[in-house]
Amino acid sequence: MADQTSLFISDVHLGAFDATTEKEIEDELIALIDHCCEQKIKIYILGDLFDYWMEYPKKKFIPNVGQKVLQAFKKHNTQCEPTTYITGNHDNWTYGHFEDLGFDVECNYRIIKQNGFNTLLMHGDGRFGKSDDLLRPFFHGVLRSKYFVKMFQAFLPPELGIPVMKKFSGFSKMKENRTPIPLDKHAKRVLKEKDIDFIIMGHDHIPRMETFKAGTYINLGTFFYHKTVALYNNGAYQLVRWSASDKEFVPFTESSVVE
Repeated sequence: MADQTSLFISDVHLGAFDATTEKEIEDELIALIDHCCEQKIKIYILGDLFDYWMEYPKKKFIPNVGQKVLQAFKKHNTQCEPTTYITGNHDNWTYGHFEDLGFDVECNYRIIKQNGFNTLLMHGDGRFGKSDDLLRPFFHGVLRSKYFVKMFQAFLPPELGIPVMKKFSGFSKMKENRTPIPLDKHAKRVLKEKDIDFIIMGHDHIPRMETFKAGTYINLGTFFYHKTVALYNNGAYQLVRWSASDKEFVPFTESSVVE
């Protein structure tokens, strides 16, 4: 029996753009989710669906961002099957809302088996294996700490905390180092040393597919700009671009990105 067709997406960063751009991204993503629902395609989110996300469980508050997208996912999760949501460094402050919408939530990494091969899924800001594999940057570790969240929410209620988080998220994106070297080196080492055949990540916003001696590494790039996703079908992975106007996937090349 053939494995189910699966789609992998990361780095949408909903909430980071002006109203016109935000609507365009949302419409394209909703068209993709609806397509996956119609075609019974399993979806994996590999972090940073949102540019900022912090729930305040005691106040029963959730950010007012991407609500139409979340409702489209809820429909998919109900009518097709639960979307696996591996949180990233911009959207890990979740306390039950995603689960309420039917998501299968994972805060670190997930290993799945496709066609008999092990595929490691993670956002890319964390680590897999021992501490010498890829340490989560100290600052990211602090931000993911429950103690940090408790203090943040104690001093900053939602009406202050969300604007602060939105501002910081934009600033942190500008400061990120856009080089493929760290994640390429990590992927190469994990493929060589672990029982892993494929690795799929996001985080550094550079779409690519690298074939090493020990296995293959795919970086998803960004949906908000490249419209790139990974597609597993008929026993193979592809890095493709979603064309919402044609409702189809096309092979990804740098020239296929529309400015």
